[in-house]
Amino acid sequence: MEELITRDYLAIERTRLANERTFLSYFRTAVVLLSSGIAVVNLEVLEEISDLGFFLLLLGPSILILGIVRFLYVKKQIKKYYRIKNKN
Repeated sequence: MEELITRDYLAIERTRLANERTFLSYFRTAVVLLSSGIAVVNLEVLEEISDLGFFLLLLGPSILILGIVRFLYVKKQIKKYYRIKNKN
């Protein structure tokens, strides 16, 4: 079994870190959408756009679920590539 060379190991590590950064951006977006939705729903001044607030409250968790699914899928693909690369 052939070992990974440093260049391959570093490429896999960069890809793993990029995947984590992407998940964190999904998470950050979900938190902003949730907090915006809560603010719009709770403020009496913004009463006329409360439907937008409820939409944001639904969109936030949806974005988070999408981010989690994508993160796990890419993580699985990285591990799969590592096993294939390590076997050759």
